[in-house]
Amino acid sequence: MHKTDFPVEKYRKDFPILERKIGKYPLVYFDNAATSQTPKQVIEAISNYYATYNSNIHRGVHTLSNEATDAYEQSRKKIQAHFNAAHPHEIIFTSGTTHAINLVASGFKNFIKEGDELIVSALEHHSNIVPWQMLCEQTGAVLKVIPMLQSGILDMKAFDQMLSDKTKLIFCNHVSNALGVINPISELIEKGHSVGAAVLIDGAQAAPHIQADVQELDVDFYVVSAHKMCGPTGVGVLYAKEEWLNKLPPYQGGGEMIAEVSFEKTTYAGLPHKFEAGTPNICGGIAFGAALDYMNAIGIKNIAEYENELLTYATTRLKEISELRIIGDVAHKTAVISFVVEGAHPYDIGSILDKMGIAVRTGHHCAQPIMDFYQIPGTIRASFSFYNTFEEIDRLIEALKRALSMLL
Repeated sequence: MHKTDFPVEKYRKDFPILERKIGKYPLVYFDNAATSQTPKQVIEAISNYYATYNSNIHRGVHTLSNEATDAYEQSRKKIQAHFNAAHPHEIIFTSGTTHAINLVASGFKNFIKEGDELIVSALEHHSNIVPWQMLCEQTGAVLKVIPMLQSGILDMKAFDQMLSDKTKLIFCNHVSNALGVINPISELIEKGHSVGAAVLIDGAQAAPHIQADVQELDVDFYVVSAHKMCGPTGVGVLYAKEEWLNKLPPYQGGGEMIAEVSFEKTTYAGLPHKFEAGTPNICGGIAFGAALDYMNAIGIKNIAEYENELLTYATTRLKEISELRIIGDVAHKTAVISFVVEGAHPYDIGSILDKMGIAVRTGHHCAQPIMDFYQIPGTIRASFSFYNTFEEIDRLIEALKRALSMLL
């Protein structure tokens, strides 16, 4: 039985883009893991900022600047509360998850030396691989990889054997963007700390479905992007423990992040401004707060329960197609299904689905090592959000069957 008490039609009315047609077909948007859609409440927050109080923040004495500063800093406090950070200044605004990871990697140049070991999971997005490879090249540190099992989960026994007093940093995504698998981050954090390592968790894919409590997790760094959470692109946050933010050097130099500047010496501003050089994406930060308000009004738990019903239904329906194989078909995952079809290239299937109004993602999803592990060129990824419906999943199945009749 489908869930009947989640008012999906009510929420669908908040998303103007869902009224679009692709050719003659109503849009079915199943690419939420790449970016979620934006409700009118967030669009209005963006419009209202530019229409009524657009101004630079922190330095102005005039009314518009004060209003913009207050709205921006209120948003920081909303994000702090959402993730249960101890202090607002532990929330650093960035341009997104990639920026946040690079900020941390750059800062660790001072703390990593030749022979130190960094551990990354085999399930990572490229943005949680490449910055650490660069750090290893710069410092002589060694990058070790937690292997994955055929099921799509991490080999935690192998992880246990990797840990030593040489381990300085561990990175893992909370949820795999390519497969939707939820990783055992509490265990990773606890075991990492037991050998004195710092742990960074990429929460970009988890945040729309799971409300992480950074203090309960005791995580050192947690990074997210607004555009996965009904917010705008170009803004995200780095959560970091205050002690780490005090240790790490500034990532960029410029305005806003200074206390005093002379040609002889510059002293840096306190937290969080030390890491926020230049004019920020003010509107983006404010809109991120509006997006969190919107999602929290629905309830992250309610969202996750409904999305899990969509996932269960879609998994059952997809398994009706005998040529189709789901990659990462495990119990503990979010509303993402990655699959391949024997004899058909993912790109070809995705292109035909698009002609029928259905938006899915095809390719390696910036997680090429996963595709290499399975020896496939890529997958078709259908990712669901709380504004999707069971009827849309039925449309996906019918369109898939039609595409396969053309390709096989």
